[in-house]
Amino acid sequence: MRVFVTGGTGLLGNNIVRQLLERGDKCLALVRRQPPVEVFDGLDVELVIGDLDNDQAIEQGVAECDVIIHSAALIHLGWKRQEESLRVNQLGTRRIVDAALRHGKRMIHIGTVNTLGVSTRNKIADEQSPLDLGGGQVLCNYVASKRASVDEVRRGVQQGLSAAIVHPGFMLGPWDWKPSSGRMIVELARGWMPLYPIGGCSVCDPRDVAAGVIAAVQSGGDNGCEYILAGENWTYKKLWSELLVRLGKHPPHLPIGPILRFAVGSISDVIAAVSKTEGDINSAAVKMSAQYHWYDSSRARAVLGYQTRPPEQSIDDAIAFVLQHHLR
Repeated sequence: MRVFVTGGTGLLGNNIVRQLLERGDKCLALVRRQPPVEVFDGLDVELVIGDLDNDQAIEQGVAECDVIIHSAALIHLGWKRQEESLRVNQLGTRRIVDAALRHGKRMIHIGTVNTLGVSTRNKIADEQSPLDLGGGQVLCNYVASKRASVDEVRRGVQQGLSAAIVHPGFMLGPWDWKPSSGRMIVELARGWMPLYPIGGCSVCDPRDVAAGVIAAVQSGGDNGCEYILAGENWTYKKLWSELLVRLGKHPPHLPIGPILRFAVGSISDVIAAVSKTEGDINSAAVKMSAQYHWYDSSRARAVLGYQTRPPEQSIDDAIAFVLQHHLR
């Protein structure tokens, strides 16, 4: 099988490429520019240079593959970069979908659990949960643009596209070159954090998610069926405690309450407005950290054979990778 993977340098995309090659599949990876040698070192992967605005690169990759795994996305949890988020996540997906339709190719789209409902401590969300569950997602640019990307795939399915959609949880693991979720480890390693967000996330491993994505190629259905690829549902207090202890630090002990969340979010938004640059800490990200992004992967386990390893193993491997490649 010859597979075109967008976002091949990302945490999930890179794990997908590696697993495809281990299976004996051929792989084309869409990358925005020539990556550092170490990202694909020792891997027999064909690089297609271009981004999701590049019709020629997309046309080349889609035409030369059997299956498309669309993993590329812009991830910014905030209020700014709206136009950029929609251009990459929605319009980029539209280009992939339209090319897949022209060439009659199957597509697996990587969504996110952030397009779904939000859990409560007593009700875990799944693929069929109403969008207003748990008060609904914080409609920042990432959430809105990724929902728009999923809608593009659904549109394609109505026009005859063979596709499945997978929604990963919060991934921690190796091959996080940029880093993405590994930024959390970097920041915690650089300084002790006594505070912790009061919400939670579904901790999963990109290696397990990659295996689930590849399983969806053959057994995920062709009518846009959606699958959650999440893991164990942990509070941020538990996650940060596990991370900090492994980094040789004391676990956090003070919850970030509503007054502090409001203050931090408001101050960060003012700074962003003055500087014209929005960082990772802003009112959208702060609000999201107080929600329970907990999910049920039962459908993926039943249909795709999705399996997950203990989060502690993922955390150990993620920390080892970050220490080796980002904190040397």
